[in-house]
Amino acid sequence: MMPAPSPAAHTSRGRFIAQIVVPALAVVAATALLIAALAFLSARQSDSLAFQREHRVMETVLAQSIARIAHDQEGVTVWDDAVRQVRAPDRSVAWLDNNLGLWMRTYFGHDEAYVLDPGGRALYAMRDGAHVAPDAYGKSVAPIAAPLVASLQAMLRRRAPGNLDAPTLSPGTIDLGTVNGHPAIVSVKPITSDTGRIVQVPGSEYLHVAVRYLDTGFVRDLAERYRLEQAGFSHAPPPGDRQGVPLLSSSNRLLGYVTWLPFRPGSLMVRRVAPIMVAALLLIFAIVAVLLGNIRRSTLRLEASEAQAQHLAFHDPLTGLANRALFDDRLAFHLAQARAAPTSLALLYLDLDGFKQVNDTLGHPAGDELIKAVAARLSASVRADDLVARIGGDEFAILQLGIDSPAAAEILCMRIIEEVSRPFDIAGTHAYVGVSMGIALGPQDAAERFELARKADIALYQAKAAGRGRYLFFADEMDASLKLRKQIETDLRGALDSCDQFEVFYQPLYSARSGTMTGAEALVRWHHPEHGTLSPSLFIPIAEETGMVEQLGAWVLDHACRAVVRWPIGTIAVNVSPVQLRNRGFAEEVLATLKRTGLPPERLELEITETNFIENAASCQPNLVRLRASGVRIALDDFGTGYSSFTHLRNFDVDRIKIDRSFVSGITNGTTGSPIIQAIIDLAKASGLKVTAEGVETPEQRVFLSRIGCNSLQGFLLSHPLPAGAMDASFGLAPVRPPQPTA
Repeated sequence: MMPAPSPAAHTSRGRFIAQIVVPALAVVAATALLIAALAFLSARQSDSLAFQREHRVMETVLAQSIARIAHDQEGVTVWDDAVRQVRAPDRSVAWLDNNLGLWMRTYFGHDEAYVLDPGGRALYAMRDGAHVAPDAYGKSVAPIAAPLVASLQAMLRRRAPGNLDAPTLSPGTIDLGTVNGHPAIVSVKPITSDTGRIVQVPGSEYLHVAVRYLDTGFVRDLAERYRLEQAGFSHAPPPGDRQGVPLLSSSNRLLGYVTWLPFRPGSLMVRRVAPIMVAALLLIFAIVAVLLGNIRRSTLRLEASEAQAQHLAFHDPLTGLANRALFDDRLAFHLAQARAAPTSLALLYLDLDGFKQVNDTLGHPAGDELIKAVAARLSASVRADDLVARIGGDEFAILQLGIDSPAAAEILCMRIIEEVSRPFDIAGTHAYVGVSMGIALGPQDAAERFELARKADIALYQAKAAGRGRYLFFADEMDASLKLRKQIETDLRGALDSCDQFEVFYQPLYSARSGTMTGAEALVRWHHPEHGTLSPSLFIPIAEETGMVEQLGAWVLDHACRAVVRWPIGTIAVNVSPVQLRNRGFAEEVLATLKRTGLPPERLELEITETNFIENAASCQPNLVRLRASGVRIALDDFGTGYSSFTHLRNFDVDRIKIDRSFVSGITNGTTGSPIIQAIIDLAKASGLKVTAEGVETPEQRVFLSRIGCNSLQGFLLSHPLPAGAMDASFGLAPVRPPQPTA
């Protein structure tokens, strides 16, 4: 049996416990509680900071992801081929599937796609990667899309042609709603020309409707792209352990929430270190160090994730260059610095020449590779302080900082033209593109971002109009020229309301052999109340671009037919635009005019410029076949200035070619003539075509052209263009004012 402890021993143990153990335990417990409290508070603070940052980032990302649907559409809606296909009477469903339906599903994950005519009626529909009947549009998306269609068409009718100073190539409308039981993004875009060669009356465009379900692939894509854990869609507000961003329509109707399990770096840290804290109180200070290290690592991961999201929000995903948002921000910042300090900057707008041909020939993936290759060459051409951005499909911008003179920008432009002109190795072949550039200097040209960008865009427009593959600095006369063009467009619309400012002149054609008048060419003149008589070369291109040429052309044709039916000459030649010939009802309108005026079809000759004829042959051919079958003759004007290929002419029904005045002017006194004209006439005769020479102004030209077999001559040597009254007088007829037809 053990002896019982003595009272002294109990006293000593109690003193030890009271003096050593209890204070030690108290210190350890207090230290542990303090550390636990600090750990808990740090975890809460870290979680709260992570929640706030992640929520802000996801709001931005979600808004940009929704807006990206409209950008996806521009890859196929801003496209000449798409305009032609949807407007074609025999449109190919397979083509629509491959380019406007299934391609959007495969490449961008769109769930539904529709094509609407200008009246808002569906003519094509795709759902879940399968072609469906067009009436599916009315059963599913029409209640949401109809207001967007109406708003977009109103926007298009108000939109000034040529205005590209916007974040996208074309306007559009977008909203959220419920489609087939799914919360969805609905975006409407017009199908427009990417080259500007296909002119559409504002508001008459066909429309493309894209639908992306928010509760299926859209959420999965967000989760994969931004590393969201357990991301999903919920109709109810997320519980406390989940984050959520509400989805609201434009009318503030709540469709639901995009939810995910938030990243909790603090809670994660506590779960990891708690067992160690409980098991090793004696190593508390070491545990604190581990705790702080974990907090630091968690914070770094959060900052890295935020930096990645920030980069995606302000950089082009294809090239890695700055996007428009970042570029605009940097431009505004550096312009403010330039205003405050004696320094200058150059804003360069760049547009690739020939990119569409490469994209159409080699395909969209090859086009993307080409864009990335161009971006790399542009980045290598600038200094480290300069900024290169991709602001559109094949559009780039460069901000050149701290330049001493415009020569610095000019040197950069020459270097870029040289770099871009070198061949690109794309898809196993050499691809060639060029580049056109417009430059505006700040703050000399403009001290404000929007104005400087507008002037750089005007300079780019002028560079492309001047022949592409070049650069131009903005000049005040460019702005004045653009304003004059817009003023002429406005005045032309007003003049066409009554047509009382227009007059038709007639330039006679004479037989080269007999010298007798064989016909005349109708030429419109515009007697502008402020600017006097305007040349057709000034207002006809504007009429073609805006679609007004059809109304003006119908007026000229009616007046010419009414006048010439009384004259003892063979034919009347009337110039027509490819815009008119592409109209499916043009042939019937011409035949109706002939019937109304009493002019036989064989006395009418329609002239179309060679280059426009060849470029638009496919769309013009049905009208040409119908007109020639009715007896109307077709002439190719300005021959020799375009393709000048008789191989092309064999494929088209043409009765006459008109040799351009630029060739005739080369016939001078003391020369033996023009071998080119001789060759044209010989080949025309072999092809059964008649030949007219324009611009005959000297006796030597007349003699030479008559001698080599030209059929008819036209020019100031023989007669200037004459008004109808003078023509009547030359035939001994009393002048008759024709009735004013409906324009």
